[in-house]
Amino acid sequence: MAHAHSPDANIYFVPHSSRWPFLGSIALFVTMIGLASWMNEASWGNEVFFVGIALLVAVLFGWFGDVIRESIGGNYNKQVDTSFRMGMVWFIFSEVMFFGAFFGALFYARQLALPWLGGAGDGVMTHSLLWDSFSNAWPTNGPAAVGGEFQTIPAWGLPLLNTLILLTSGVTVTIAHHALKAGHRAQLLLFLGLTVLLGCVFLFFQAEEYIHAYKELNLTLGSGIYGSTFFMLTGFHGAHVTLGTIMLAVIWFRCLKGHFSKDDHFAFEAVAWYWHFVDVVWLGLFLFVYVL
Repeated sequence: MAHAHSPDANIYFVPHSSRWPFLGSIALFVTMIGLASWMNEASWGNEVFFVGIALLVAVLFGWFGDVIRESIGGNYNKQVDTSFRMGMVWFIFSEVMFFGAFFGALFYARQLALPWLGGAGDGVMTHSLLWDSFSNAWPTNGPAAVGGEFQTIPAWGLPLLNTLILLTSGVTVTIAHHALKAGHRAQLLLFLGLTVLLGCVFLFFQAEEYIHAYKELNLTLGSGIYGSTFFMLTGFHGAHVTLGTIMLAVIWFRCLKGHFSKDDHFAFEAVAWYWHFVDVVWLGLFLFVYVL
């Protein structure tokens, strides 16, 4: 949202009929069909997946473009601003629940399933009859040693560096926000640009970490329960960082075009909220996946 200056604060803007929800559903359907087929080793799966991603990007570009034009055109008032804020709050809440499910799976595997397989409590018969040689220890690829032996990534190398990068990016986006509210455009563009750059650096180092894990540590998505939880948590977080970096880049270009004022800049605030959420999730990942 850029400028809310509707002449009547009691009029709630209702947009005309839009094709974007329908096209977005098609794009998501194609993307998921492609992803599921790719993961099941269908020869055409990866091609369909990337076609779906391209369609989704096109839909988002057109849909958000319409919203920006409506905002710049003065169609939004304080009521619409409140709706946007509520929508973003619920969106971030859904993301909290999303990651909560994966952290819950990690907790279940480490604190409940492994002790049971190791013979604790009611699992004594399971252990003695099926997995008598299995000892409860983390990290593990399970009693069946799925994926073979692997090594873990030390927390005090790239993970620590990426933690410092994300924490620094949280500071730079906050400075940019204060610069916007103070009307300092040059400072705003500088620190927001630094935030985008730090997001890209984080993703570069995470790609390096994944390459190292697959090629040298034999740590893959197929490395039992540890590999699956590690890559699901860090991979989805990386996807969120990618999305957040793209959103920050879009906001940077909008700031360059002068779309926001010091009193009316919810689009900037929404992306900043999202970026801080990404930071907090990474702190949880660094602690529970890498350190402990």
